[in-house]
Amino acid sequence: MSSNAYGAAKAAAWSLTNGVRLELAGQGTLVTGLHLGVADTDMSADYVGDKVDPTEIARVGLDGIEAGRLEVLADEWSRHVKASLAADPSAFYTSLAGH
Repeated sequence: MSSNAYGAAKAAAWSLTNGVRLELAGQGTLVTGLHLGVADTDMSADYVGDKVDPTEIARVGLDGIEAGRLEVLADEWSRHVKASLAADPSAFYTSLAGH
């Protein structure tokens, strides 16, 4: 899968999570979105860059659910992406050049 297709799939999943959260809110169901950049798994074995230990992702996710959070941003990359959503898109692409 190309990185563009993977990124589009992650964005779609983020949007779907928001929609499901709205649909289930009336019955009191908590839907927590867990977002991350790259976990250190077999799937990312060939990826060169920062990776997060899957155990840490699980811990952060469960902590977020226990705290009743709607979203859990599990690593620095997901926090960077989330923060950039409201900003001028050119700033995001400029920051990628530094990666």
